[in-house]
Amino acid sequence: SFTWIDDLQALPDFPFFIDKKADPANWEYKSLYRGDIARYKRKGNSSLGLNPKTQHITWADSTSEKKKSAKVPDRYFAKACRLLLSAEGFPVLPCAEGPNRGLPSPSVGFIPISECSAEAVGSDAAPAWINPLGIYDASTSLWLQGKGQPEQDKSQAGNPPAQTALAAKVEEFNRKLRENPGDAQTWMEFVRFQDELTNRPNPFTVTESESERGKKSLKVTLEKKIAILDRAIESNAGSVELKLARLELCKELWEPSTLLKEWKKLVFLHPNNTELWKQYLLFSQSQFSTFTVSKVNSIYGKCLTTLSAVHDGCMVSHPSLPGTEEALLAIFLQQCQFLRQTGHSEKAVSLFQAILDFTFFKPDSVKDMTTRQQVEFFEPFWDCGEPRVGERGARGWMSWMRQQERGGWLIPNEPDDDDEDLEDDTEVKDKTLPKWQIWLDVEASRETRHWLPWRPDKSKGQSEEDCEDPDRQVLFDDIGSSMIRLLSPELRFQLLCSFLQFLDIPGERSYSSPFWSVALDHRSILDGGSEAAERPLTSVHLNHVGVSPIGHMTTLDGAKKYSGLCKQGEEFVQNVFEQMMPLFAPEEKSLLSLYWLQYEKLKVIKCLLNKNKKRLKWQGKRSKKLAKKLLKEPENRNSLALWREFAHTEWLIGNTDDSRKVFDTAIATGLGQGLQSADLCELCLLYAQLEVEAMDGAAVVGAGSPAVYILTKLAEGGSYTGYSGQLPPVSILKARKVYENAFVSLLTEVEKVADGSVCAGWPMRVVGLVGCFALFQYLTVGIEAANHVYRQAVQMMSEVWTEESPNAWTGPSALEKLTLMQAELLRFHTRAHVFPLGPLRDSLTAALRLFPGSHSLWKLYVQVENKCHNASRARRWGKMRYQYLFVDHIWNTVCDSGLGFPLHISLSFLGWCVRADFGDVHSTIPENGLSNRIRVLFEHAVESDNGTHCPLLWRLYMHFLVSQGDADRSRGIFYRALQHIPWVKGLYMDAVAHFPERVQEYMDLMTEKELRLRVPMEEVDVLLED
Repeated sequence: SFTWIDDLQALPDFPFFIDKKADPANWEYKSLYRGDIARYKRKGNSSLGLNPKTQHITWADSTSEKKKSAKVPDRYFAKACRLLLSAEGFPVLPCAEGPNRGLPSPSVGFIPISECSAEAVGSDAAPAWINPLGIYDASTSLWLQGKGQPEQDKSQAGNPPAQTALAAKVEEFNRKLRENPGDAQTWMEFVRFQDELTNRPNPFTVTESESERGKKSLKVTLEKKIAILDRAIESNAGSVELKLARLELCKELWEPSTLLKEWKKLVFLHPNNTELWKQYLLFSQSQFSTFTVSKVNSIYGKCLTTLSAVHDGCMVSHPSLPGTEEALLAIFLQQCQFLRQTGHSEKAVSLFQAILDFTFFKPDSVKDMTTRQQVEFFEPFWDCGEPRVGERGARGWMSWMRQQERGGWLIPNEPDDDDEDLEDDTEVKDKTLPKWQIWLDVEASRETRHWLPWRPDKSKGQSEEDCEDPDRQVLFDDIGSSMIRLLSPELRFQLLCSFLQFLDIPGERSYSSPFWSVALDHRSILDGGSEAAERPLTSVHLNHVGVSPIGHMTTLDGAKKYSGLCKQGEEFVQNVFEQMMPLFAPEEKSLLSLYWLQYEKLKVIKCLLNKNKKRLKWQGKRSKKLAKKLLKEPENRNSLALWREFAHTEWLIGNTDDSRKVFDTAIATGLGQGLQSADLCELCLLYAQLEVEAMDGAAVVGAGSPAVYILTKLAEGGSYTGYSGQLPPVSILKARKVYENAFVSLLTEVEKVADGSVCAGWPMRVVGLVGCFALFQYLTVGIEAANHVYRQAVQMMSEVWTEESPNAWTGPSALEKLTLMQAELLRFHTRAHVFPLGPLRDSLTAALRLFPGSHSLWKLYVQVENKCHNASRARRWGKMRYQYLFVDHIWNTVCDSGLGFPLHISLSFLGWCVRADFGDVHSTIPENGLSNRIRVLFEHAVESDNGTHCPLLWRLYMHFLVSQGDADRSRGIFYRALQHIPWVKGLYMDAVAHFPERVQEYMDLMTEKELRLRVPMEEVDVLLED
């Protein structure tokens, strides 16, 4: 039996036994089982009892002497080699004598390197017997002499030039901050400099091995930056920029609840800083873990209430800063867009209704009160049930208060209009579709019909209990805290224009701000390819802002079945115009009439694109009726802009003869104003462009062209009759001379802009006159003459053009319009004639350098380069501009250009790469890595400062990955997007369309975050049963 030796009482003489049972494993394997072999660790290589001087043991398994691996030379991508790229070079020049010292002789084809003089060697030069051939360097010569290098030289030799430069920069930063600790900009530069230190070896490490291990983790770098900012804030307690940078860095380290507390503390200390409030609002609505619609909406109300108190002067401790009133309106509009994107369209519309009543119909008795006191008087009007702005019979807050003193009034029943209703009210049109598809259709249908807040109809005996969906009712508690007071007439007019744009009514004036990228959620900014193909010259008049209109909440690839709004929506728009226009001056009333007519023209264009002839005929009658009604108004009878839109609408409908009559009548009316009238020039230019497009490839050059006739009569002045035939050559020569004189005179006036001696409105005069002159030169001389006119005008305008402030309410500048018109004319010529693309490409690249935020220019550039088989040029140039915008984060320099949306560059570039058809994708050509390149572009875009909160970028990214068949990665992008834009309902609808197996999960998530869910899945089951 087996017994342990420790268990024996007396140790036997032979305490072992022989195992006679053989172990077959010892035969099968070459050695004993490692568990049966006693292991020990040897201390040293010697053995006891041996003489170390004469005896030695060689251990076969010695591990103390490790074999040193030979060092492999560094490759080009190693860190040591990459450092050489950023190191400053030391030029080697010959030591020539004379005035041209250091410069090579022009007759020599290379730069000779002469021998160093004796003075250059220095006093420590080696003797001739040590270095007879002069081939040893200084360190080798010292070694041959038995000398060592000085300590200073050793330290300098141990550090490469790049590390020495970094150490010098650090010392320079330390010196500046020690001398001037109150310089916040230097502190910020020092914080950004930490990224450069992190990506390179530390110049202050002791050994080379420590330098190799010097690549710090992201967490260590963030902690170092936060420590620097903490020291900076101690010396700059009032710097909001430093505190914002600290909170931005703490996002990666702190819990959301802790971060939210710090934000609340910061806005409490600086309640009058509008930029800080904007950052706080963006942070609150982008934190997925703490986000709910009601919570963020209450923060918006608190922000507007606080800033209103500051603006009124009620907060004595914090005075109002410049630009507070503009910021109030901007934050209010941002709140309305936030509510629209969450699906709460009723609350957004009610906010606009309330602010319009609160601003334009305010009683005189409360105008001198503070905003808070005015809101208290406004609440009874809101709750009384009287009609509001946009509703039938609305008279306003002022009239209601006056009438209350007389006993109130009764609202008579007004019959509905007898207009033909072309809408189909059937919600479930095909019950064979999957349930998730039916839910998407019904949800989008109800969003289209139910975006107006529900009000009980007293004439029908309705009460609040009759509302089937309680969320359609908006209480005063939902909107009361967001009321603001606007005193500036310009901002009051801009408020109304913003509401009209919210209702999908076009307008040239739009708000430009880096924060406005959060509103971009519609692919209309990438559309326009078919429009440009059918109307190559006049498509410049079509604007796409990229913001989804009210009532059109759907998936990214969901097509609108009709143009405009629903029947109740169209009536609402008409009431808004009729109720608000009498409150403005004649000039502003004419501008509102122009916007209304442009809205009708936009609906006609959408009918043409959808190829709905029945809808087009019905819409054409409405547009014509409205145009005649507006032109009968006294302030609009001589408005050439309105006549232009009316004639253009008739042309689009197909009534070209009627359109020509309207054009001829308008020209005959205003021809006496001559070339000094910008409206007349734009009218004639549009008329001539339409005639050129109507030729459809026929000869448009020559005296017999109708376009030449129109432009010649414009230059001649006097009386005007319709086109009657070919003009005599003398008339064309006289017209050219008139154009040249007017052009030179206008350029002379432009030079005086800096002196302020030019009257307002000169930019539009430049656009109209230059456009007419260039088109006249193109039709009578050639494309080179027209291009020369544009180049002269652009060059002169570029010298006097100044960028506007980022918070300005502006439209496209005159210089941007000129560059776009030049590119459109060149592209039209290249399509109709054999002409190189060089001039067109050069004009577009030059224009994009001036306006890198113009989505129209980028779209045109991509369309032109897309037809070339060699895409390397466009890819290289686009990558350069792309890095200029996204990698360097210089949004502030481009956010005010074009329509004010800096993301238009990436959206245009990426959208056309995705092939913005949004249909089925059929791969017939190998990609050759193109999909990877596009994915990298998307990653750069969504990681940028403003791109990370842009809904359209994330939705395009998801759609692209799904079209590539990569559903798993697309699902990951969806969850990444939720961390940055959790408030966008369209994102959830895209996820339902792409991943229908998880529809219930996404609906539960929408309910948890309080997004507007109009149709629960249980109601879909009921609709299917019915």
